[in-house]
Amino acid sequence: MGAAMPTSYDAIIIGTGQAGPSLAGRLAAAGMRVAIVERGRFGGTCVNTGCIPTKTLVASAYAAHMARRAGEFGVDVAGAVRVDMRRVKARKDAISGTSRTGVENWLKHMERCTVYEGQARFESPREVRVGADTLAAPRIFVNVGGRAVVPDMPGVGQIPYLTNSSMMDVDYLPSHLIVVGGSYVGLEFGQMYRRFGSEVTVVEMADRLVPREDEDVSAAIEGILEHEGIAVRLNAKCIALSRRGDDIVARVDCEEGTPEVVGSHVLLAVGRRPNTDDLGLERAGVAVGRGGYIVADDQLRTNVEGIWALGDCNGRGAFTHTSYNDFEIVAANLLDHDLRRVSDRIPAYALYIDPPLGRAGLSDAEVLAGGRPALVAKRAMTNVTRAVEKGETQGFMKIVVDAKTGEILGAAILGPGGDEVIHSILDVMYAKAPYSLIRRAMHIHPTVSELIPTMLDDLRPLAAATTPGG
Repeated sequence: MGAAMPTSYDAIIIGTGQAGPSLAGRLAAAGMRVAIVERGRFGGTCVNTGCIPTKTLVASAYAAHMARRAGEFGVDVAGAVRVDMRRVKARKDAISGTSRTGVENWLKHMERCTVYEGQARFESPREVRVGADTLAAPRIFVNVGGRAVVPDMPGVGQIPYLTNSSMMDVDYLPSHLIVVGGSYVGLEFGQMYRRFGSEVTVVEMADRLVPREDEDVSAAIEGILEHEGIAVRLNAKCIALSRRGDDIVARVDCEEGTPEVVGSHVLLAVGRRPNTDDLGLERAGVAVGRGGYIVADDQLRTNVEGIWALGDCNGRGAFTHTSYNDFEIVAANLLDHDLRRVSDRIPAYALYIDPPLGRAGLSDAEVLAGGRPALVAKRAMTNVTRAVEKGETQGFMKIVVDAKTGEILGAAILGPGGDEVIHSILDVMYAKAPYSLIRRAMHIHPTVSELIPTMLDDLRPLAAATTPGG
């Protein structure tokens, strides 16, 4: 008895993260028969272990933090603030679950779309196997996302550890959380659990936190976290983990401080890796680059005609918004005869500690490395009335512009609403307008955004060394 004939579709989408469902909707609306495959929970990282659940937890942590600060605002709160972690988790689960169910129901009721649940593996450049089913299509879109890296450090296999995914199951308060990794994911969880009531120590191998950012941003972030009682251990060149009774010991070869940190739990937050190792990409001839990321061009096409890579697995973004933009780029080129490219977008993202960091464009270091003469304007949040009124004066904002053309090259807003304020700068950058457009704008008082025009009155030459809020 021969193998069953494959079921034919116009398009196959592997993965239901941010890019997949929207692409399925566009393709199906264009009259195509679409198969979409999901091996786990619908919605991908953002819905299940990323943006939605973590920012829900951040909101609970902020509520606890402000409750403790109530006396500063003349508000009396009787007794100590107590955080019920089971209720915190239940709220997170409800919000995340609503999003996940929404995605699943949308796909399963979508006309001309068939959902397959299981692991997808390429059989050839045009065929994908899911369990007992073989699917065939002239267009295949890989949207498989990524997962936390488990570093190959001594002792990691002998201890229980947490990642951003398993943190979603935590409904208790760790007495002392050791966070290995002082970047975006690690710092968000670190501050969050400190505000819930845990002792927190952040261990980072580099000489500063979030080393992707400029030194003044890193220094300000470290100050914000240490002000809340988070211990920061930098220059941890050799990290080793072990058990000591019920505790976990992290040996840290740091230039300063004790040689070990003793805690109750460890969170590994040292990076992400793509979910590409079990797709059978070699059977399709799809090229994979460093770290397992699928090689994709400016329109997200792989080296194999008819196969595209979207979202975290292509190494071109690793954010929900870049994944959604990947969908927009592919749909525009395929369906709208609209030439859109990855290189058209401006890097933009946020770090959701409190206060948040909003970033757009190039860092100071990137501008200086490019050799362009540039100017910078900075203002400390202590000099922003809205921040003073809210009692949230930590951080600063800065904008870097091209000294010759006036083009805005980059910006960082670390302060109240920084993740929202950054968009007023980002939109001007997309318009390719000079900074003088913002300088002449009338913004609303009292806001953080209102200080951007007046801040631009004080542009100075960008030097290699900058100071926080200077």
